[in-house]
Amino acid sequence: CTRFALHYLALFLAPGECVDPLVSPLYASSFLASSRYNFMSSANFARLYGSSGWSPSPRDRQPWLQIDLQRKYRIVAISTQGTFNSNDWVTKYTILYGDRPDSWTPYIQRGGNSTLSGNWNYYQVKRHVFHYAFTAKHLRFLPLGWNTESGGKIGVRLEVYGCAYDSYVMAYDGDDMVAYAFPGGRSRTLQDHIALNFKTLEHDGVLLHSEGMQGDVLMLELRDTRLYLHISLGSSTVQVVEGMTTLTVGNLLDDQHWHYVTIKRYGRQVNLTVDSHTESTICNGEFSYLDLEDQVYVGGVIEPKMPHLPNKSNFRGCLENVFYNGVNIINLAEQKDPQIRFPHHQKPVQYACQDLQLKPMSFTGPNNYLQVPGLLRKSRMSVKFSFRSWDHMGLLMFTRFADDLGSLELGLSEGQVNITLQQPGKKLRFAAGYGLNDGFWHTVDLAARDNFLVVTIDEDEGSPLKITNVFAMRTGDRYFFGGCPKTNNTARCETTLKAFHGCMEQIFIDSEPVDIDTMLQQRWGRYAELLLGTCGITDRCTPNPCEHEGRCIQSWDDFICMCENTGYKGEVCHKSVYKESCEAYRLSGKFYSGDYTIDPDLSGPLRPFSVYCNMKAWTVVRHNRMEVTKVTGSSVDQPYLASVEYCNASWDEVTALANVSEYCEQWIEFACYKSRLLNSPSGRPYSYWIGRHGESQVYWGGSFPGVQRCACAINSTCVDPRFFCNCDADYRRWYSDKGWLNYRDHMPIRRIVVGDTNRTTSEAHFSLGALRCHGDSSTWNTVAFTKPMYLKFPTFRPGTSADISFYFKTTADHGVFLENSDDRHRSFIRVELNSTTDLLFVFMVGDGILNVTLRSPEPLNDDEWHHVKAEINVKMARLKVDYQPWSVCHFPGQTYVTMKFTQPLLVGAAKDKQRAYLGCLRGLRMNGLPLDLEGKANAEEGVRRNCTGQCVNAAIPCRNGGRCMEGYASYYCDCNNTAFEGYYCHKDIGAFFEEGTWLRYNIRREAVSEEAQWAYWVDPHNFSLGYNHIGEEIEFSFSTTHTPAVLLYISSFVRDYIAVILKRDGSLDLRYRLSAFTDKFQITSLNVADGYPHFVNITRQNRTLRTQVDYMEPVKQHMSILEDNRFDSPKSFFLGRVMEVGDIDYEIKKHNSPGFVGCMSGVRYNIYAPLKAYFRPNETDPPVTAMGFLEESNCGAYPSIMGVVPLEEDPWYTGPGGLQRYTDVSIIVLLLLVLTFGTLFGLYTYLYRYKGSYRTNEPKSMESPCSGRALTERPRKDRSLPRIQEEPRSE
Repeated sequence: CTRFALHYLALFLAPGECVDPLVSPLYASSFLASSRYNFMSSANFARLYGSSGWSPSPRDRQPWLQIDLQRKYRIVAISTQGTFNSNDWVTKYTILYGDRPDSWTPYIQRGGNSTLSGNWNYYQVKRHVFHYAFTAKHLRFLPLGWNTESGGKIGVRLEVYGCAYDSYVMAYDGDDMVAYAFPGGRSRTLQDHIALNFKTLEHDGVLLHSEGMQGDVLMLELRDTRLYLHISLGSSTVQVVEGMTTLTVGNLLDDQHWHYVTIKRYGRQVNLTVDSHTESTICNGEFSYLDLEDQVYVGGVIEPKMPHLPNKSNFRGCLENVFYNGVNIINLAEQKDPQIRFPHHQKPVQYACQDLQLKPMSFTGPNNYLQVPGLLRKSRMSVKFSFRSWDHMGLLMFTRFADDLGSLELGLSEGQVNITLQQPGKKLRFAAGYGLNDGFWHTVDLAARDNFLVVTIDEDEGSPLKITNVFAMRTGDRYFFGGCPKTNNTARCETTLKAFHGCMEQIFIDSEPVDIDTMLQQRWGRYAELLLGTCGITDRCTPNPCEHEGRCIQSWDDFICMCENTGYKGEVCHKSVYKESCEAYRLSGKFYSGDYTIDPDLSGPLRPFSVYCNMKAWTVVRHNRMEVTKVTGSSVDQPYLASVEYCNASWDEVTALANVSEYCEQWIEFACYKSRLLNSPSGRPYSYWIGRHGESQVYWGGSFPGVQRCACAINSTCVDPRFFCNCDADYRRWYSDKGWLNYRDHMPIRRIVVGDTNRTTSEAHFSLGALRCHGDSSTWNTVAFTKPMYLKFPTFRPGTSADISFYFKTTADHGVFLENSDDRHRSFIRVELNSTTDLLFVFMVGDGILNVTLRSPEPLNDDEWHHVKAEINVKMARLKVDYQPWSVCHFPGQTYVTMKFTQPLLVGAAKDKQRAYLGCLRGLRMNGLPLDLEGKANAEEGVRRNCTGQCVNAAIPCRNGGRCMEGYASYYCDCNNTAFEGYYCHKDIGAFFEEGTWLRYNIRREAVSEEAQWAYWVDPHNFSLGYNHIGEEIEFSFSTTHTPAVLLYISSFVRDYIAVILKRDGSLDLRYRLSAFTDKFQITSLNVADGYPHFVNITRQNRTLRTQVDYMEPVKQHMSILEDNRFDSPKSFFLGRVMEVGDIDYEIKKHNSPGFVGCMSGVRYNIYAPLKAYFRPNETDPPVTAMGFLEESNCGAYPSIMGVVPLEEDPWYTGPGGLQRYTDVSIIVLLLLVLTFGTLFGLYTYLYRYKGSYRTNEPKSMESPCSGRALTERPRKDRSLPRIQEEPRSE
């Protein structure tokens, strides 16, 4: 019993508990190699951290290192190093394992890849933890790649980790069986744990079987090289429920390799695992216990008059360590335990596994081939071999006849064996077999002589291919299998077929088996890119990597997914070809109403379905209850249940549509004749409806959730005001209650229950309208991150494929949009903005960290919405922004992607709030499912609903027309198109003009072209066009005591102009000339030449003019309708004095001399600010010229009064940490000051007290230790002190 328990524990130890080093304790005799470079590179030096390492001879074409572990172990990991202190290390390799040194099983990683990554230098240790533990006594290390720089070669030191494994084996030949009798004659279990190992060459066979009296069944069988588990927990006689549940896992399990099977059950939950592949299911029925009678059969069922189960074969092969709930059945059988029963007349049981010496080989490379010798010039030829492959095409065998009689070629093409017989002057082609690239073993038997050839496939002698054409043949001395040599091809092996990829075994030439080992030792043959002693074929389509029922087609080293008729596309049929809603179709440019197919969860598990799209607003889903349904004879205890079945869609699919919609509604109507509805005001409802979550709802159409009322109660129109529904009055007349149900979280309606029609003459009619939804709540689900913070969502569990999509808007130059990882950050995905133009999709979902980088030609932090899409699957990872092309990272073949995350999904920052994102995010979908960002928003923590940053409620808004630029955590003001500067555009820029001083700003250098005239009609309101303005905005401040003057003048290339004139009486006039006439407007009649600053604003839109001076009421005036409304081709902007050449209006000349004398500031005409351009030029050659003395001044024009700036709005404040930082510094400085003054005060007090004590308590005289004078001697009074000379006081 102790031995059973110890072995059972060792079998299922966690990987962390099975890590004993297995190589380092071995003797040198346990190491064997194909060759060695020198004595110090022998095989026994290949120990981890050793002083040397193993290196093969440079002439060794297929080097290997073999280790005999001396007993069987359970192996979980391997570590490698290069040769000590050298340039020799292996970069990739393969591990073979087995119970014997001549029969090998390759270790296959997830994804079907047998190549493990190696080292990148000689000293660091590269460790691989196997994704499933295997058992072996012998290991073989095959180097596939190595360092070649600086004279490097193959070099390795290694260690293997595992624990001891006891093996109890029993061989079965189809006539054997073991039955284990349950203690007490029966077994009733809530949970089961069954484990066994098996290997076989057969396609079919029963491994375990047991039955119960109540229909309980447990059977594990091999069928068509797949493993099937049939389990039933019993059948119900009350309800017709099929209790049998079937799980299938694995493929090609007839490879004569050990396969490890585990069955775990708890209640109705069942897991079936073969090697590393697990399938789970919930058993049918309602029972949780497995009730079995008498016994469980192992290896088959043999009873009197029943040699096997009907239509089932007994198992043929070997079983190892069959555990049934902790009992090792084979060990009990070996000990002849009374609970073990064998069939009568059974031959002696063999407790050992005798494998057939088949010696398979794998053709794995692009130029692989095997050359074997043959007998020359024989008149008869016989070739036989077995092969298995997934490839559609490849060379199986080629031989050239002697005496130039031609050649014979056997090739695999589209699943058939094509025979090509080449003769001088003619070529014969024939085909045999069908579907031979199915991965199973197939036998080809060929026999030929002159004028006769026969090919038999899979030993089917009833239908061989016979060829009786005229031809001659004499056998050649060489046969090529799998391909032709690319170099040293002296036998002229020539073919148009590519190399064969797959396995071969049992090769016979002229009825003699080909002994590969002997042939290679004697150098009678040649080969390249072969793995001898193993078949490394892998089924890459099991489990099916193609999603949504896509069809998987595979070859030797890859697979493709056929997605036709699935509704999905992509490398693994992951992406939906349909939109998620009618709203999405409308936004994509579909404007015609009609039937459309939508997929609300996109790449999620739900299938697409058809709806009617009313492109004005609605998505409409019809159902089976839209017509009136008549109900009689129902009661509260036995109500009429009307299930609602939606057309072309399941319940989950319709629910997904409601989830992603902004609004949904359904019209419901209930007509009654003496049939009560809700039994209002407070009774138990007779009729009601059931919504999305299976909850009964007791409000009716037109009412609200939570109230037991109908629409008439809301509108106060019920026929009887004592009741809240018309039907609740219970009159013998027809009434109705109807209205819209529009609470989205209760939509769609799943069932209608009617319960008061069983009285005499009682009757009810009801109908339910189609489900109508509009909008897309997921696309506009928006939050703004204004502080370093992330939102937590449940862990993302994508499987092997993932797609992510969202919109972002930011001004930041970096930030992590989302991240999900495991506990140790060894598996993660992250999407982040790395710079202003670089977007990164970073992931570690296999071996090493990889990333996809998309470089945008335009900045992505332009505070505009950008659409991001990221995808990853076993084929590739790719990233896309807006309409830019995909940035793609293709994975090598046989890549496995595992995204097993354990941490919450973080949105807005990485772990520990690193590289936080500041900006807006919306429409986040993970594998098609929308995430409710707004539901997680918390403004106090720095995540706001909607895209609202700091500009919305800025404590100090941008002044003087400055544009607020969002930084989300902060903001700044863009003053480029204003005449001001400063953080809030609050600082005035002005100048003092002396007499005769003027400034000219050149708006345009040439007249507007005809093309530009046409462009005006496209966008007439765009001030930045610089021509044909139909409106202006002019503002400035000035102060002066001198009149008259032209304050500003705007000229044009035609005769149009704008001028503001300060008249002699100090009043202001405005003159416009937009055509042949000049309009004169008075801005103010007051004297503004009073030396005080005055502010003037002039705004025109078409023919409406608005003027304002200081804080006076604005004055509106209108131009004549006969005037043109366009100011054509503005040319120059003058301040102080008009220096334009050409025809100048008389009034302008009259007021132009001697020019403006005073101060002017804040001058702006539309987007042009001449004083700012002069004093703050932002280009090397600004279009501004000044003449005379012009000095910068703010003119005292309305100095900005800055209020108290909140800390979070202060541009010099760096955030919450800054306040704490400055507070901490202040506290430290204060403490130092207090400590310093305290110390000084203490010293002063101490010294003062000491001196006072000395004077009042004078001790006796004593000698000083360093002076001849007593310490108590008083100072001498006759000592003259130097006098200070005082300077005479100055008068």
